[in-house]
Amino acid sequence: MSVEDDEGDVLARRAKGRDARERTSRQSLGRLADRPAEYDAVGRLVAQGEHRVASLLPIRYQRMLENPLAFYRGAALLMADDLVRGASTDLEVQLCGDAHLSNFGIFSSPERQLVFDVNDFDETEVGPFEWDVKRLIASLVISSEQLGHRAKQQENIALNAAREYRTAMTEFSRQTRLQVWYATLDLNFAMKDLRGFFSDSARERVDDIFRRARENDTSAAFAKVVEYSKSGGSIRHNPPHFTPLDSSVDDSMTNADAYEIVRDYVKTLSSDRQVLLGQYVARDVARHVVGVGSVGTECLVVLLTGRDAHDPLLLQVKEAQTSVIDEARGLTSSFVPGERVVRGQRLMQATPDLLLGWQSIGPLKKRRSFYVRQLYDNKASVNVERLNESLLVAYGRVCAWTLARAHARSGSSADIAGYLGKGAQFEEAMANFGRHYLKRNVRDFGELKRAVKEGRVVAAS
Repeated sequence: MSVEDDEGDVLARRAKGRDARERTSRQSLGRLADRPAEYDAVGRLVAQGEHRVASLLPIRYQRMLENPLAFYRGAALLMADDLVRGASTDLEVQLCGDAHLSNFGIFSSPERQLVFDVNDFDETEVGPFEWDVKRLIASLVISSEQLGHRAKQQENIALNAAREYRTAMTEFSRQTRLQVWYATLDLNFAMKDLRGFFSDSARERVDDIFRRARENDTSAAFAKVVEYSKSGGSIRHNPPHFTPLDSSVDDSMTNADAYEIVRDYVKTLSSDRQVLLGQYVARDVARHVVGVGSVGTECLVVLLTGRDAHDPLLLQVKEAQTSVIDEARGLTSSFVPGERVVRGQRLMQATPDLLLGWQSIGPLKKRRSFYVRQLYDNKASVNVERLNESLLVAYGRVCAWTLARAHARSGSSADIAGYLGKGAQFEEAMANFGRHYLKRNVRDFGELKRAVKEGRVVAAS
């Protein structure tokens, strides 16, 4: 165990971080590596889909074709390939693996406080800290372009986010391990603690976003999903979002499989959580099609009831596969995919889901891995399309602060802070990378559109 317990040790680790610039300059992080001449972006996406539910792939491509940002959300593998080919530091942390701006959100902590944090860990793995930063910065630039911003505005948004990451990491390097571990972005104090993120003109709109998040309680979400009859509660069928398992010809999961996962995954929970979950009974199962990038991986929702039929609990049972980080590097995780996701989330999130765990099912050679979490727990996300430039700057800074805190929990914040330094070289490199990746994303998006037009890929209409 590494312990930074005095100023001298912190200074030594910062010096170690500065030494890392000799191996990988900050300027080099701004360059986007060329792809091999034979690289086929669409082919990579198609190959990734071979391990997914075939009937859902047209929905995946349909959602990716909505706009360049939606495509970017679904193309994490392509960016992972690009990151592996480029210059990288040896300063490793637990990565989110897919830290785009829509994978941050608002949800309730176990203490019922609304917090803002990273909320998707399907691709989590250990890797160079800057890979997550690049994923975030590029998403901000792509979003800014989509909102009609000029190049100078896009650069401003990228610079602000990267600068926030750098200054936040420096601040975390000064804190004790427990201070870092307990650090959260509590919405009740966000406007007070982070007032510098928002201009006066933006503050009212941000307050409105937070207010609507507070009002988006679990009971309202459940009412849209659960319906009641004389026989009790069941999941409301709402294709393609919620459908019965037997509605698909390629369905390889059954209600019994889902119940088995829920029954056995409790072993990965602490004893008190096991007692809590033991007070619920599984009643119904449906397939859940959610998001963009994960569409096609098996995702189920299990309805459980506690005190009576009107005491519902919805658990999401989501298939975990090889992370795009490992796939791009040609590596195999030492953990089964479901455990990899759970370990990453517990390490990076300040307040992980109360009922987060994992379980595998099936014969040894064809074993499938899943993680389980609550489907709704006062969750809300920011509608990026409603943000103007000042709000996107503010939102990008909040995401960057959150990402720095998540990285500081697993890596050496002093090493990273030493590497980042006090000047603007890092943020300039990140803005440069974001600008280049915007262009590459547009080209890849165009390739997918052509592939659909030519019949190489089928998208839902």
